[in-house]
Amino acid sequence: MKNRTSYLICFLLCFTLGCAQERTFEFNENELLKRQQTLSSDAFEGRRTGEAGNDKGRAYIIQQFEALGATPFGSQYEHEFTFKRRGTELIGKNVLAKIAGTDFPEQYIVISAHHDHLGVSKGGKIFNGADDDASGVAALFAFAEYFKQHPPKHSVILAAFDAEEMGLQGAKYFVEKMKDSKILLNINMDMISRSAKNELYVVGTRYNKKLEQLISTFENPTATKLLVGHDGTDGKLDWTYSSDHGPFHKVKIPFLYFGNEDHPAYHKPTDDFSDITPEFYKNAVKIILEVYKGIDAIGL
Repeated sequence: MKNRTSYLICFLLCFTLGCAQERTFEFNENELLKRQQTLSSDAFEGRRTGEAGNDKGRAYIIQQFEALGATPFGSQYEHEFTFKRRGTELIGKNVLAKIAGTDFPEQYIVISAHHDHLGVSKGGKIFNGADDDASGVAALFAFAEYFKQHPPKHSVILAAFDAEEMGLQGAKYFVEKMKDSKILLNINMDMISRSAKNELYVVGTRYNKKLEQLISTFENPTATKLLVGHDGTDGKLDWTYSSDHGPFHKVKIPFLYFGNEDHPAYHKPTDDFSDITPEFYKNAVKIILEVYKGIDAIGL
C-alpha cells in the first residue's frame, strides 16, 4: 500500500510539473539563436531583393512556418509585388503566415519583420544582416512556436516583408492590399539582437492612449531595459517612419516598433551573428511577446 501511495504521489507530481511546463512554454531560446544564425549565414548572400539569396531566404522562412504550423495567409505564403527604383521595375515578395483567432477571427494583429538585406558588395563582401533583420524574422518563428501552444484571441498575420531596404516597399504594398480589412495593430521588429547597453526601445505609444498606458504599466519579465523614445519627443533620431511600421502609421493604424540603437555594424558587412548579444536578444523577444499578450487580451 505504501509503495502504491508513493507511486501515486510521484505520478501526480510529475503530471503537475508536466502541465506547468506546458503552461509556461513560450519559445525555444536555443532555436531562436540557431534560426537567426542560419538566416544570416553566407549561404543566403545578404538576401537582397530580386537576387538568388533573397529567394533562398524566403524558401527557408516558408519551411520554418510550415514546420511550426503557421498556415499561409491566403492561398500561398508568397505575395508578389512590383515597384520602381531608380527607373527600374523590380519584383519583391512578402512571406505571410496566418494564425486564426479564437474569438475575433476577422480582426488582425500584424507582427512583422523584414527578410531582405543589402546583398553582396561589388568587392564580394556579404552583408549578412544578422541584426538587420534576421533577428526580427527569427523572432517571428518564436511567435509561431508560442501560438502552437497558445492560440490567439485575435487573428495574427506573421509578416516577413521584402524590400524594406528599398523604401519599405513590401509593407507599403501590404497595407494597400489590406485597406478593407480590420487591422488592430502592427508590432514591428527590426534590429532587436544587439545592444551593448542592454536597452530595447519601443516607439508608437505617443500616438495611442491605450498603448501608452499598456507600456507605462508594463511589468518587464527580464533584466533588459525597455525604453520609450526615438519618437520625436526626446531630441533623438525619430524612428516613427524608419522601418515597416511607417506605412501602417501613415494610414492611422496603431503600431509598436521595437528596436535597438544603431551600432558600428549597421549596414556594414560586419553585421554578423557572432557579434550579437544573445541574452539581450532573448530578453527582447520575451518582452515583445509579453507586450503582445497584453494587447491580445484586451484589444485596442
